[in-house]
Amino acid sequence: MRHHDKNRKFGRVKSQREALLASLAKGLLLHGRIRTTEARAKEIRPYVERLITKTRSTKTPHVASTRNGGYTRIIKTSSRKSDGSKMAYIEIIDAK
Repeated sequence: MRHHDKNRKFGRVKSQREALLASLAKGLLLHGRIRTTEARAKEIRPYVERLITKTRSTKTPHVASTRNGGYTRIIKTSSRKSDGSKMAYIEIIDAK
């Protein structure tokens, strides 16, 4: 049986996987939108949502959003031409 196999491994060891998620999160927060594989987008979503929630809990003046979660959106796009991987955009939803 395959117990505890919900996390995606991406063919990497733990330290490389953590570095990949951190790098993707940094790119998303800097640029607001990135194009990546659908699996990576689905894996990074809870990571970024937790970061934003922690930032909001510090009560800084520049975080004026009243949104209660759901800070990101995944938009599926066409497959990558070279290897057929499912691609997607992940973006931060503007809270205006």
